[in-house]
Parts: sequence; C-alpha cells; structure tokens
Amino acid sequence: MRRTMIALSIAAALAASGCGEKAQKDENVKDSVKAEQSKNAMAQQSDNLLLADWIGPYGGVPAFDKMELEDLKPAIEKGIEMSLAELKAIAADSAKPTFANTIVPMERSGAELGRATAYYGIWAANMSSPEFRKVQQELASIWADYESKIYQNKALFKRIKAIYDQRDSMDLDAEQKRVVDLIYTQFSTSGATLEGEAKERYAEINKRLAELYTTFSNNVLADEEGYDIFLSKEQLAGLPDSFVAAAAAMAEEKGEKGKYAITNSRSSMDPFLTYSDNRELRKQVWTNYYSRGDNGDEHDNNALIAEILTLRDERVGLQGFDNYAQWRLQDRMAKTPERAMELMEAVWPAAVARVKEEVADMQAVADAEKANITIEPWDYRYYAEKVRKDKYDLNSDEVKQYLQLDNLREAMFYVAGELFNFEFTPVKEGSVPVFHEDVKVWEVTDKTSGEHIGLWYLDPFARAGKRSGAWATMYRDHSTFDGKKNVLSSNNSNFIKGAPGEPVLVSWDDAETFFHEFGHALHFLASNVTYPTLNSGVRDYTEFQSQLLERWLSTDAVIDNYLVHYKTGEPIPADLVAKIKKAAKFNQGFATTEYLASALIDLKFHTVDPKGIDPDKFERETLEKLGMPKELVMRHRTPHFGHIFSGEGYSAGYYGYMWADVLTSDASEAFAESKGGFYDKNVAAKLVKHLFAPRNAVDPADAYRAFRGRDANIEALMRDRGFPIPEKKESSVAAKN
Repeated sequence: MRRTMIALSIAAALAASGCGEKAQKDENVKDSVKAEQSKNAMAQQSDNLLLADWIGPYGGVPAFDKMELEDLKPAIEKGIEMSLAELKAIAADSAKPTFANTIVPMERSGAELGRATAYYGIWAANMSSPEFRKVQQELASIWADYESKIYQNKALFKRIKAIYDQRDSMDLDAEQKRVVDLIYTQFSTSGATLEGEAKERYAEINKRLAELYTTFSNNVLADEEGYDIFLSKEQLAGLPDSFVAAAAAMAEEKGEKGKYAITNSRSSMDPFLTYSDNRELRKQVWTNYYSRGDNGDEHDNNALIAEILTLRDERVGLQGFDNYAQWRLQDRMAKTPERAMELMEAVWPAAVARVKEEVADMQAVADAEKANITIEPWDYRYYAEKVRKDKYDLNSDEVKQYLQLDNLREAMFYVAGELFNFEFTPVKEGSVPVFHEDVKVWEVTDKTSGEHIGLWYLDPFARAGKRSGAWATMYRDHSTFDGKKNVLSSNNSNFIKGAPGEPVLVSWDDAETFFHEFGHALHFLASNVTYPTLNSGVRDYTEFQSQLLERWLSTDAVIDNYLVHYKTGEPIPADLVAKIKKAAKFNQGFATTEYLASALIDLKFHTVDPKGIDPDKFERETLEKLGMPKELVMRHRTPHFGHIFSGEGYSAGYYGYMWADVLTSDASEAFAESKGGFYDKNVAAKLVKHLFAPRNAVDPADAYRAFRGRDANIEALMRDRGFPIPEKKESSVAAKN
C-alpha cells in the first residue's frame, strides 16, 4: 500500500530532498528566505483553499471539511505553475551546483501542489463521484505534461548530475549521499538523458499513459458500482447472521429496504462465496466480481491494456532497455526480472501441488454430500470451509464472533505500544477536520516522553465512490531538514457496516489485512529521516514491514486480551485458539496460487513483445502453460488488475509481495527464536532501528543484514506455508549489486 496522488507524478521528482552542506548553512537560510518570499507572492494571487497552508493543531491539518470539488482543477494548475517556477529558478542558478543550492530548494518546492494532491487523493480513493472523474480525466494529461517538464529540464538535470558525479568528494553525510543517488536515478530512468525526437516521444507517451490509467481505474470502479445483487430472505441459506444484518443495512443504504445487498467488492464477495448454500448465486457473484473490466461494454479494459503494454515497451525502448520489466526492476531488490521469476518459479510447483490436494479434499466432501458436482472456482471457498470444519473442527464464522473491529484496532494500538513505544489517543471530535463522518482520528505520541509523533486517520467502511480493498497513505511525511514535520497517516478499509448498534465482525483474513495496512502506517509514523526523499520506498521491500505486522494478530497477548465474544464478552476459548493455530497452513495452496498467478502474469506481460497482443488470450494461454488449476483464478484478473494498469506503482512488480514475504518469514523466525518471543525488547528495538525508522535512507538489503546479521532465504517462507523446501541453490533475496 504506499502516497496516492503524489506518487503518480510528483513524488519521484519533487521528493528530491536534502539539507544544506555543513559549510553552507548561511547560504541555505538566505535561499530559504528568498524562496519563501517568492512563493508567498505567487500564493497571494490565489485564495484557493486547497493550496493554503494547513492550520490548526498538530502542526496544521488538511481542511477536509471545507474542500470543494470546483476548487480542485484550479488548485492543481496553480500548484503546478508554482512548482515549475521554483524548479526553473533552481535550474537557472549561475552558482556552482551544490547540495544546498540545488537539492535543498528542490525539496522545498512543490509544497502547495503537495497540499492540493492530498485533497485530490481523497476524491480519487475515498470520495469519488462522476463529477470528480470528469475532472480527473481532464487532469491526467496535465499531470503527465508536468512530469515531463521536470524530467526533461536539461539545465536542472545537469546540476543534479554534477552533484551526483562529485558526491564522494563533497562533504555529504550518508543520508545526503543516499538522497543524491535516489534523485539522480529517478531522473536518469525517467527520460532525463533523452534528446530530440526521442525526448518528445517520451513526453507524448507519458501523457497518453496518464489518460489510459485514469480511464482504466474509472472503468473498474464503474463495474464495482454497477453490479450489486439484491437478495430476498429466501436466498440467504447458509449465510451467517452478522453478514445478513450487514447486507440488510447496505441494501437500505442503497434504497432497497427489506432486501439484502451483495456488492461487487471483495469484502462482500468473499464471505458470500464462503457461506452461501445457493450454488447458482455463488456463480453469479463470482462472475460479477472476476469479470470487472471484462464485459465487452463501454467499461471493458482489454483494449486499454494492450495500448498500455505497447506504450510502456516503446518508452523503455527509447532508453535502450529490452523490456519494461528490465527497466522497472533495476532499482528494486530483485534487480532483474530473472531473479524475480526465479523466486516465484521456486514456489509455484509446491503451491499448485497443494491446490490439487485441497481440491481432492473438497471433492470428497461434495461427493459425500451427493452434491453431484465437480468443484468449480465459485465452489472453492464454500467447500474449503467445509473441509476446514471437517479436518480441523474449525468454523470460520465461529472465529468471527471474536473478531470485533473496534477490539482489533485496540489490539493494534497495544502492539504499536509494545514494539514502537507509541500511544494512540482519540482526538476530540471536531478538533481535526475529516472528509466523512465515518472517519475517526487519533493522536500518536511517544509513551515515555509524551512527544507528539503525528496523527492517524481511520476510514474503515465501504460506501459508494470509495475504491475497493484496503490501503494506507500519508497526507504529510516526516522530515527534519526544514523544520520538523510530523506525520499525518491514514488507514482505509471497506468493511461492511453492521446493523445499527451492532459491532462489526470480520474474518480472520480481514483481521490480518487490518494489521497489514496498519504496518504501513507504523512505517510512516516511525520514520526518522532528515529528508523527505528518504520516505520513498522500494516496492519489493515496502510490503515487508506491513506483512510482518500481520504476525502479531496470532500472538498470545492479542488473543488473550482482545479476542472476546461480541455478545458475552467471554475470551476466545483455548481449544478454539488451538484449532486456529493448527489450521494456520490450511488452504495455502489457494492463497499462494491465486496470488502467484497474478504476479507471474504481470511479469510475463512486461517481458514479451506486446505488439498486437490480445490481453485476454495472453492471460488464458499463459496460465495454461503454467499449469494453472482450473478450480481457481488469478487473485486479480488482468482487466481489473489496478495494481499494474491504473498506474505504475506495482507494474512488473506485483511479485514484490512474495519477495517481501521471504523477508517476513525470516524476520518472524528472529522473533520466534528470541527469549521474549514476538515482544522481545531487544529484537523489537533492532526492528525499529534498522527496518522501520530508516525508510529508504539505507539500501534495503543492507538494512535487512543489519537487523538479521545475514540475508533472508526462501526456506523460512516454505516452512511458513507448509511446502517442501526446494533443492539447495541460491535462494536468498539479497540485492545483487
């Protein structure tokens, strides 16, 4: 989950942070005053709220309660104008390029635009509407032009390169050198070295891709909003009471009082397929969900995907790369597509073999029931649940009675207190503006000193216009180079609200996801870097910290104190806990295979010649060659695979979850082997010091070695999933430099 809008266009370039060199502090201060005067003069030309300084408590907070959509486009356009003027002034400086007169003002630039994009991100992810999507489409090419003007500013890049070439002879500390490396790499890999027609074509491609990404996202959202199913009471067989109550509340919210809404989202689809006895309805719900963006209508994404792949390939070809994945992975931990593929192919056979075992178990149950069926994808969750009950005497709905959303939130706060020494205190309602009544806010402080760390916003519930899934984002990064900036972080989910007065009960998988996204927020809040650039992430590493936090859900301290029955308040029984732990490796074939299928398709899409590609046919034929079991599908089918086609954050990088999970499994063993287990103070201190606080100030491979004393390897992952360990060959996830 990484900064929703800024990441699309400005973070990579304008998160070019730095601090003045030690011998140039006076120059730095003078530059700061001049820059501030210039910015103030421009800001006075606009009274747009979305550009204004954030005021109020906690170092200033966004005015979410006052934002108006009509202000958005003018704010973005003015913010871009101001940002480009600042960069132009830096590029035109006649003085010899230094860290203080080039990198520092680059970091300072774009503040107004950064504030406007925080509001943009809310509309894009949390509060979308047809009116916003129109503005979003209009802004797509404007963002792309802005990005091109940054990376193709020859004079600016010349100054950056001059500093990069001399970085070892300059009086720069380790953080400053890392900042210079990251900025130079971002520019050089984004077309800064191109000339003439190639330079112009690069900009044209970026503009078109921006438009395609926006259209892709909006098509998926349209299909999520357009395929609700409303059931009658007679169609509810098998569904748990808590789910039925939530479905009734959702139907009433959608104007269908007396019916039960099954929305086209994972949070609704997953439990329905797990519990509904109505096979035809399961098939309909499954088909609606996995056909998003693939219905042959105005929202079909297949033609867009073909164009995206072709343009990406052409663009990296201008820079001399053989394929898009080669370009994308050069600054990731994996370094090359071959290494990423090697990891996935090492796990794939074991995952597929486990699926065959799982399907055999499910088919046996179906046969015993005389169901007269062959297991199909819409049957997998339903019969897996029956097998779980049969093999482990474990009923997922029984477990759910002990997983109250509010209690899980408090459990996360407890873990954060034990590992990070953080304390979460609800802010007085109304003291911090929010964009929806569902959003609540907590202040985060150091438990010992009381020092203010930041704020944590939580937007937990599904609603129309909100993107599906769960994610974390930042409205403001931590940094100290220009005065301490405290973090404004958020977590966002799509839980279905319970009936009025009833607690929200979630599945174990959803509880793990809640912890996962909180791990991202803790990564933001724990940041202890000087320069904002260092808050950026390496995609196949940033999921590691969040995946690791999932492990604390099943620790005794959380289970014993926070998992209580929602009606009786009784703690979860020890025998039920034992069943949960015994079944921990259950259904790993399904979980691993559906994920790996998506990751493999992603990488294969980005390593082939895309000329004339038919995405639907490519997906089907590639999965067939891989030996994809027919009883399940990719976690994200290509036409709605937003991770890789609604932007470039995870493109050719969806494998990163598996790469990060190798680190997660290995790091978990460090805790498990320690004297204090998962709450061992010494291991926790190393975790925060080496793996959370530095963010991207240290190369990820070096950071992990500092924590563990060695590289991670695949054996821990295979043990975690109950898979056989592959034959010994190089299986570490260290970066090859």
